[in-house]
Amino acid sequence: MFCYQCEQAAKGEGCTKIGVCGKQPEVSDLQDLTAYAMRGLALVALEGRKAGQSLPAADEYVVQTLFSTLTNVNFDADYFVTKIKEIVRFRDELKAKIQAAGASLNLPEGPANFQPAADLAGLLEQCELPGVKLKSYPADNDDIASLMHTVLFSLKGIAAYADHAQILGQKDQSVYDFVYEGLAAGFDGKARGLEDWVGLALKTGEINLKAMELLDAGNTGHYGHPEPTSVPLGHRKGKAILVSGHDLKDLEMLLEQTKGKGIDVYTHGEMLPTHGYPTLKAYDHFYGHFGTAWQNQQKEFGEFPGAILMTTNCLQKPQGAYADHIYTTGLVGWPGVTHIPGAADGSKDFGPVIAKALELPGFTDEADKGSVMVGFGRNAVLGVADKVIDAVKGGAIKHFFLVGGCDGAKPGRSYYTEFVEKTPADTVVLTLACGKFRFFDKDLGTIGGLPRLLDVGQCNDAYSAIQIAVALAGAFECDVNDLPLTLVLSWYEQKAVAILMTLLHLGIKNIYIGPSLPAFLTPNVLNFLVDSYGIKLVTDPEKDMQAMLAA
Repeated sequence: MFCYQCEQAAKGEGCTKIGVCGKQPEVSDLQDLTAYAMRGLALVALEGRKAGQSLPAADEYVVQTLFSTLTNVNFDADYFVTKIKEIVRFRDELKAKIQAAGASLNLPEGPANFQPAADLAGLLEQCELPGVKLKSYPADNDDIASLMHTVLFSLKGIAAYADHAQILGQKDQSVYDFVYEGLAAGFDGKARGLEDWVGLALKTGEINLKAMELLDAGNTGHYGHPEPTSVPLGHRKGKAILVSGHDLKDLEMLLEQTKGKGIDVYTHGEMLPTHGYPTLKAYDHFYGHFGTAWQNQQKEFGEFPGAILMTTNCLQKPQGAYADHIYTTGLVGWPGVTHIPGAADGSKDFGPVIAKALELPGFTDEADKGSVMVGFGRNAVLGVADKVIDAVKGGAIKHFFLVGGCDGAKPGRSYYTEFVEKTPADTVVLTLACGKFRFFDKDLGTIGGLPRLLDVGQCNDAYSAIQIAVALAGAFECDVNDLPLTLVLSWYEQKAVAILMTLLHLGIKNIYIGPSLPAFLTPNVLNFLVDSYGIKLVTDPEKDMQAMLAA
């Protein structure tokens, strides 16, 4: 195996024996083969577009399956065996449809003609075919290979947001078309130079913005715009279920099915912001938040006295203390862990999770551990924009910091805690994603009645943060880069890559990123980003802050 798609790649170079995330070599290789098969479907789909032929079910399946190859989603080899064969089935069905329409197929040798082996052993042998693994991509030089990998990883981030959106009925053909374009690139026989690949990487940012917009429309359309809401960090006596991941639809179905059963539902990780959605917080038994970020789950889950449900990514290897009461759903999977499947209409029966929660002791006491505020999405912040603008013009607010992104286990992430603690009293900190758990419970006080620490939401709510920045720039009649605003980002997985590409697509400059730079960026590609966009690696919190405030 060779995998370096996440920030925790072994030795900062790549995992070659077993994934730091817990991914086994055969799963890593099968994920590469899954992507290879999807490239074949993409090549056929692009030919189909020319002939006016398509398979909408295949479009949605590709997005879903690409998401499942993202870090910390699915660790089950059998799952990918099924996916590979299904992708090829879609590909061949679309080929037949195109030919039946009288159109010819001009397909290069490679993934468009790949035929999967009948069993796992055979598929693992096929993982050694040219072009399957990252290091065998058809690239002229290391910089082009680096950009090919950047495009793939960003596509995985796009797929995550697009899949969440399509679950809520939000779809856009331009997103599916571009996913095919990005997957086909490099395998379609077309010559592309460095500039072409840079342009394609930036285009992933443009399409990711569309995907996040779709998801935002789905979330707010179904559940209302987030409202400032206080969320307890303690617990109350009673049976309990803990929900981690990102998926609001799964949470809604669970809340509906547990209504009146004497079970409280708690959030973990990036589910924390869901407490701000009016439709969800209307459930009386949707109580509070337990624990912190995804990388602490093996300790925290062992301390939770109820059932645990994993939605979307963020899964780690289940430990013995809770292995018999953790469940997965959606795209998440771990060998031996009970999976809650979805029906054709998207409905799910969480009966096994509920039964386990009723069987377990739950919380036997009350515990007040304070609370945190969530719900400062764009609607809430822009609703008080006049106060914010007056505070800036009056000098009460001197600077805004957007401090957020993915959290992780590697050393160096204490930087973000120290940075936020050192922010001056006349500055505002906006935060989103699980990076917030480095400081989410800090009391930074207020400015003019507004909290200095504003939780914008999940990682996909970068869309809200962008809209806030654009609105402020409009109010002050300036470019976003001229605002007293600095982005201080932490990254871990591929959604963060897609968001970074979105920010670069929008022309946002002087972004600080850490705790380390992506291993898949060659020195030349990195220098291009530094020269063109002023990308900076975080160093010392005090030193960096002085530079930001002086800029």
